Amino acid sequence: MAVLKPFYEGSGTFTGAEVKQLRMDNYDLSIPAKRIPRHTQLAIVGADLALKDAGLEFGDLRDHPGVVMIGAALMDFGVINKAVELIVRRGLVNAIPSSIFTTSISAVSGVICELIGGSVRSMALQSVCCSGMDAIGHSAELIASGDVDYAVCGGTEAPLYFHPLYELKLAGLSPGNPDHPERQCRPFDLWRTTGAIGEGACVLLLEAEESPRPGYAFITGYSYMTDSKGRLCEGLGKSISLALANACLRPADVECINACGPGHRQIDAAETAALRGVFGQRLGSIPTYSIKGAIGNPLGAAGAIQVGCSALGLRDGVVPPTVNWQFPDPECALNLSASARYITHSVAVVDAHGMAGSNACLVIQR
Repeated sequence: MAVLKPFYEGSGTFTGAEVKQLRMDNYDLSIPAKRIPRHTQLAIVGADLALKDAGLEFGDLRDHPGVVMIGAALMDFGVINKAVELIVRRGLVNAIPSSIFTTSISAVSGVICELIGGSVRSMALQSVCCSGMDAIGHSAELIASGDVDYAVCGGTEAPLYFHPLYELKLAGLSPGNPDHPERQCRPFDLWRTTGAIGEGACVLLLEAEESPRPGYAFITGYSYMTDSKGRLCEGLGKSISLALANACLRPADVECINACGPGHRQIDAAETAALRGVFGQRLGSIPTYSIKGAIGNPLGAAGAIQVGCSALGLRDGVVPPTVNWQFPDPECALNLSASARYITHSVAVVDAHGMAGSNACLVIQR
């Protein structure tokens, strides 16, 4: 976490979790990397790392039926802010026509398709903070149905600009206090306030079970549900129950929960209530954690990062810490720890909640 400099006089300071030293070397693109919006840059690097981890390059996928599906909550405001400022300061002749195309969410998947080459399906997905998780869930369903052999999927987000940070701060979703930025996001803690906004991307390569390449985990269940009006996180419990049913599992089979936990006063409590509705009294015995104390809340990328984190946890037998959790809140009576726990587990639930009432859940197994 870091304190970002004031963008305009009187706007105050902003706290954000930045990705440092992003490198865009050696990508064969039709436009210079420096002209590619940051949300797309982050996704390209994430996709490249995922493929290299599987021993592949972009071109290796060219002759196979696949899909590229990337989710994000927002268009790239870096380019949008720049385009508006250029017009205001220098006149209409300095408008950036390409911003109409490059800032969209669909452009992210399109650029990755360009790197793969050949004929590959492309889809963008926008469901606020559930976007990346929904992209993974829908991609898994396409593979399970036999429509595609592989999916390059996940989420990306780059919101650390005056717009939308100023609006997020006014809405109470980003802290206004610049003191101790590394402590601003405190998931499920008694003294949590609003959490903190971050940026980042997580892109996965999904393949059918018959793939010759070993995977970290299996996606066995997925579902999504929208809250009823005025009923915060009501749809979260339903999405978890449906995802477990989709995986042919019972709540008693779940051994770990990777919770949304943005560090927001109301959302964390509502999420806990939704989890209690599914798991009952057993909830207090299930190891649970939120990664947002460490990385902030990168909105549409958050759910995808959670999935990647859970897959690694299953592989290594680790339940990551809930960073900054210190003072238990009776309204958030979960099995939390501020330290990593080395617990072998085989079934994990990953859940996400979005500002517009969207909810999603994935079940992954070792």
